[in-house]
Amino acid sequence: MSYKVINKTIRLADGREITLETGKLAKQADGAVVVRMGNTMLLATVVSAKEARAGVDFLPLSVDYQEKFASSGKIPGGFLKREARLSDYEILISRLVDRVLRPTFPDDYHAETQVLISLISADTEVLPDALAGLAASAAISVSDIPFNGPISEVRVARIDGQFIINPTLTDLGRADIDMIVGGSMEGVAMVEGEMNEVSEEEMLSAIQFAHEAIKDQCQAQIEFAQEAGATEKREYSHETHDDSLKDQIFKAVYDKAYQVASSANPVKAERKKAFGAIKKEFVDSLPAEQEVDEELISKYYHDAEKAAVRNVVLNERLRLDGRQLDEIRPIWSEVNYLPSTHGSAVFTRGETQSLTTVTLGTKLDEQMIDGAMFSGYNKFILHYNFPAFSTGEVKPNRGPGRREVGHGNLAMRALRKVLPGEEENPYTIRIVSDILESNGSSSMATVCAGSLALMDAGVQVKGAVAGIAMGLITDTETGKFAVLSDILGDEDHLGDMDFKVAGTKQGITACQMDIKVLSLSNDVLSQALSQAKQGRLHILGEMEKTITQPNADYKPHTPRSQNIIIEKEFIGAIIGPGGKVIQQIQKDTGATIQIEEKNEKGYVNIFAVNQEAMQEAVRKIKAIVAVPEIGEVYVGKVKSIQPYGAFVEFMAGKDGLLHISEVKWERLESLEGVLEIGEEIKVKLMDVDKKTGKFKLSRKALLPKPENVSDKK
Repeated sequence: MSYKVINKTIRLADGREITLETGKLAKQADGAVVVRMGNTMLLATVVSAKEARAGVDFLPLSVDYQEKFASSGKIPGGFLKREARLSDYEILISRLVDRVLRPTFPDDYHAETQVLISLISADTEVLPDALAGLAASAAISVSDIPFNGPISEVRVARIDGQFIINPTLTDLGRADIDMIVGGSMEGVAMVEGEMNEVSEEEMLSAIQFAHEAIKDQCQAQIEFAQEAGATEKREYSHETHDDSLKDQIFKAVYDKAYQVASSANPVKAERKKAFGAIKKEFVDSLPAEQEVDEELISKYYHDAEKAAVRNVVLNERLRLDGRQLDEIRPIWSEVNYLPSTHGSAVFTRGETQSLTTVTLGTKLDEQMIDGAMFSGYNKFILHYNFPAFSTGEVKPNRGPGRREVGHGNLAMRALRKVLPGEEENPYTIRIVSDILESNGSSSMATVCAGSLALMDAGVQVKGAVAGIAMGLITDTETGKFAVLSDILGDEDHLGDMDFKVAGTKQGITACQMDIKVLSLSNDVLSQALSQAKQGRLHILGEMEKTITQPNADYKPHTPRSQNIIIEKEFIGAIIGPGGKVIQQIQKDTGATIQIEEKNEKGYVNIFAVNQEAMQEAVRKIKAIVAVPEIGEVYVGKVKSIQPYGAFVEFMAGKDGLLHISEVKWERLESLEGVLEIGEEIKVKLMDVDKKTGKFKLSRKALLPKPENVSDKK
């Protein structure tokens, strides 16, 4: 069987190459492309139904990224030993691709479309998340599916002061900026990443640098599609229109919707009721003999309402709830709301509210990660929950969806940058944000509440973190635009951008941007970032009214945890034969002790229910790892008695010889009646034999010397 394989090479600025290949694999899909960089290979396929399902007025697009464990020579853990539901990491990459792809399909294209991206070969130094968007776009580009692309995504990182596109995993460890940026030839459409408290100008420079690489990859896809002969797209007709009905609805409802939009009502439920009444009034006014298409009426009314809301913002510079463009909703917060948690906070901004808890656990509570690319443990976990009652709705509780995973990950990245180092923080930290009310920016409320709860718990964070969501309304015909601070849910739904920025007073720690238009100009991005900074500083000021710095100590009911770093050779001494030593310490003190070796050191984590148990466990461990010092005095226990002296355990696991001549100043013929096994005595370490390592002890050196006794033995 013959087949034609098309290849295209993209060269990065540093000489590394990315190759695109089509025509060899998965030829029955509408489009299939293999993307390779180093030994990392992704297979992206796309299939789109020929017709739209009846009654569907949106694009049913699904994007799934999945890692094959065989790609890195691994077998999945668990009982099934096969790839199952997507992991959070896979869901996050799926969302990265979806958010850039979705706006590039025609608005009137409603055929069910499925994009699958599989990691089929893994290179431990080449991260696949930065290649997934390119792979998906290339697969659509070589198909006949209608598409306003191509698009691409790249990772941009600043390493040792230099911006790098798609750096190696090793180099990424030194980065102070790490972002995935997606876009088209025209501009940037998606940003997500984290950074070490950098400025808005630095972040914008990174985005601009990434866009230059994106443009190169988009041009390569255009040439790739032409070489593959994919120049014509399929014809489709997925919508029916009634222009006269549309005009009728706009004339009847636009002015009324404009009036509601400009009424400055801060209550979402009341605005919703008012808009609903306009639609109902129009439907009731229709003649009984007029045939009613409810779907078209709903569509055209929505379009009219959307136009009215947007025009109020652009013309009146006034928002739905009456705020100015850069005005933040009223904020109140409270810490220590839940008395039995290790830390808690309530953060409310307008009609958005988060109740967040912090729980401090042991090393045993660390999250185990089992993936094709990454395996190991995670000691900082953040979960975001969005129950239906938060928006006054009734929905079945099916567990966290992709939105919850994505919002939780963003908040986690924002807060992770201010946590103390591993040596200063021995705990596994779990933050849970329960959204109790929602009207926009709930993920940013999670950041604020999480920051407050960490300080309430006594975790010594570097500083408070706040988050804000920015919106955008644009008019391409007039060139007008308005950047909105702290957006409402309706402003997100009816607007063109959702740009979330989180950070401290010093700078940005995380960001996430999605837009519904094809691209944004640098001027708009710059204004959005500048306005976001002012909003973030305002929110931090409001949070300081509740708590200004972390509590000096943990709550009394918080279990105590401490890390001790020891020399590697002492690990065996603490564990003991068959684990006897460590088990005895745990039995005696009630503490839980975990030991691991890394970086040529031993890391001992001690977890106890109270400070007394912690201190006793620490004392016992330090006694084991302590290095005996000549001249030091110790309290020892007599372990055995011999004719020539006694063996005394003066430190845990360390016995020394107390020669009979060193027991007293007086000459002794035997130790009978002088010392007993189990007796505790003070001894002084006199010397250590350099050849044998044996310890020489003295008791008489601590006793006053009688006047009638000479120094001679």
